Amino acid sequence: MSGTSTSLAAESGGLSLSGDNLTYVIVAVAFALVALGFAAAFVRSVLAAGRGTTNMQEIAGAVQEGASAYLFRQFKTLAIFVVLAVVLLFLLPVHNTDSETAVKIGRSLFFIVGAIFSSFIGGAGMALATRANLRVAAAAGESGGREKAMGIAFRTGGVVGFLTVGLGLFGAALVVLIYREDAPTVLEGFGFGAALLAMFMRVGGGIFTKAADVGADLVGKVEQHIPEDDPRNAATIADNVGDNVGDCAGMAADLFESYAVTLVAALILGQAAFGQDGLIFPLIVSTIGVVIAIVGVFITRLRASDRNGLTAINRAFYISAALSAILVAVVSFAYLPATFSGFDGIAAGVAESGRNPRYVAIGAVVIGIVLAAAIQALTGYFTETNRRPVQDIGKSSQTGAATVVLAGISVGLESAVYSALLIGAGVFGAYLLGGTSITLSLFAVALAGTGLLTTVGVIVAMDTFGPISDNAQGIAEMSGDIDEQGARILTELDAVGNTTKAITKGIAIATAVLAATALFGSYTNTLASSLTEAGIEPGRVATEILGLLNISNPRNLVGLLVGAAVVFLFSGLAINAVSRSAGAVVMEVRRQFREFPGIMDRTQRPEYGRVVDICTRDAQRELMTPGLLAILAPIAVGFGLGAGALASYLAGAIGAGTLMAVFLANSGGAWDNAKKLVEDGAYGGKGSDSHAATVIGDTVGDPFKDTAGPAINPLLKVMNLVSLLIAPAVVTLSVGTDRNDPARIIIAVVAALIIVSAVVFSKRKPISMGDSPSTGDGAETDTPAKVNA
Repeated sequence: MSGTSTSLAAESGGLSLSGDNLTYVIVAVAFALVALGFAAAFVRSVLAAGRGTTNMQEIAGAVQEGASAYLFRQFKTLAIFVVLAVVLLFLLPVHNTDSETAVKIGRSLFFIVGAIFSSFIGGAGMALATRANLRVAAAAGESGGREKAMGIAFRTGGVVGFLTVGLGLFGAALVVLIYREDAPTVLEGFGFGAALLAMFMRVGGGIFTKAADVGADLVGKVEQHIPEDDPRNAATIADNVGDNVGDCAGMAADLFESYAVTLVAALILGQAAFGQDGLIFPLIVSTIGVVIAIVGVFITRLRASDRNGLTAINRAFYISAALSAILVAVVSFAYLPATFSGFDGIAAGVAESGRNPRYVAIGAVVIGIVLAAAIQALTGYFTETNRRPVQDIGKSSQTGAATVVLAGISVGLESAVYSALLIGAGVFGAYLLGGTSITLSLFAVALAGTGLLTTVGVIVAMDTFGPISDNAQGIAEMSGDIDEQGARILTELDAVGNTTKAITKGIAIATAVLAATALFGSYTNTLASSLTEAGIEPGRVATEILGLLNISNPRNLVGLLVGAAVVFLFSGLAINAVSRSAGAVVMEVRRQFREFPGIMDRTQRPEYGRVVDICTRDAQRELMTPGLLAILAPIAVGFGLGAGALASYLAGAIGAGTLMAVFLANSGGAWDNAKKLVEDGAYGGKGSDSHAATVIGDTVGDPFKDTAGPAINPLLKVMNLVSLLIAPAVVTLSVGTDRNDPARIIIAVVAALIIVSAVVFSKRKPISMGDSPSTGDGAETDTPAKVNA
């Protein structure tokens, strides 16, 4: 059945999607709509829960207002980038199609669709989370509060999970249904839109949330010795707003783009490897992901015998993963034939590889699922409060903040090694499944990523659970309307949420590497097509590609170094942005304590809105430079040094990005839970010197784990997609008769100058530290009056 359709498709040169395959695509669309239906049902369920006291509702209302205002301003800022990207996509050439204009229009249109879906998931997740946190706080004070609060928080995360799998599958299936054989090219636009918006939301939201968090902790906990979410701290509302715009909106968009881009890579390589079947099979696997999301969210129930909420979450995740592997094995045998025949071109190499497509598909998906489970266990070990790494950081607090920082950095560096080896083993294991066919091997890597993301519905729910629990605890503490038992429940859920956030960051990193590797394979396939169109004889294409990818070529070595360097520069810019904004927050909170002495005895109310305004302004101002770096650096390298150097650039970025992202995420998560450990009574408890030391460690880790680290994931995919999109133009202007075209050098120089100008502009922004003396170059730091203008 399926093998025959593939042969006919290969012989006809197009994809008719007739018969069963058309049905499978329609079924995928239907399941996507089912997921969206479950999301709507869960929204009603969450909103039906009790809303607590009037005081709690007022606090939650302020958080909702601040979060919505920030997100609206961010979308206005990002609209400029969307318009520019649409124009760029339409101007870039497309190959291997008889309807170039129609495909260009489709690619640009679905770029907008991907951007809208990414922003909608982030915005909708944030909007529901800002309402759910109130209900979680209220439930914690009721009878059976532990189970009720946990259920509301996880069901809210389930809504975001359903939106992720529903909209991702719907968009991809719709492209396949409309564009058939041209679907991979159009899907590049869809994935690019999702990744670009996610990166901006991740960076902007991360700057906002961590500037507020660092400022609130340094002044409130360390200087004034008041609790984390004490209403006397002017930064508390901004801190709670930040949890939603960073951890809810930003991470939801991030995981959606991981899902979308991984699916896009699998569809592109699937068509190259298996023709029509390879284009349809990833959609079938993603349809299974909808079923897994529904089952996983429903079976996540906290039992009275469970030690904490993480036990229930882990149990549901592992059951979901096992069920996913079984269902994928069933559909692989039902859909894929044992052998392929009748192929030509690249597909001939697949047929000659001697591999059974069923076993390749099953093996790849199982590797992805096992990798997700292994990353979850490994990340949990380095970030859970009851494990030795976090406990060792807690012990180090007895000797001061310096040893806390050193211990956390050590944990992050060590965990990065093990995580990288684990991810590398997963990538290479999937690659080996393809045998002698490079195309089949890369398709297996993409399928491993798709398999990992069959559990994405549960993964997103786990992630959103974290900031909701954190905000619920903040609302309860600020209102003072919750008893001691309810406070203990919320503290427990918050600690579990810290771990789930760290775990999902680890899984997102693994997905980013798998997707980036698969996209790298798509890049080499695009090089082959572009070289043929540039006049290179078919027999010489493989030799030409090997020459382009030769790392001993100084151009390529420079490209590799630049790719690794961009990851470091991107991370430095993001962390420095948090530092500058946090400095302004610290000065503002100090000013309010100084000028309004009645704040401490509660006779005066802090001006919360001023801190929210500072964080909003700085987050928008700091978006530009990291965004330009991600988009223009591949353009500068590709047009300046050539297609081979661009490939090396991507390899360097993937390698450095993997290690950097894990290091930042796990060190930050470990510091955060070490602080929780001390706050629960260890080593002197709250208010002790050990507590102050762990607070310093936590503030160092805040921009690590919630700004720079997570933003590296979409950064890698944005750079890979930009490279994939510009590859035909790079080859055209750097190979054959046009290699000396001055347009190539002009493009590279302009892109490099824009990057340099943006970085210089960013570095010249003042750091707000009060009345400081002149720096000697004519620039002065902002005074409090300037900051609050």
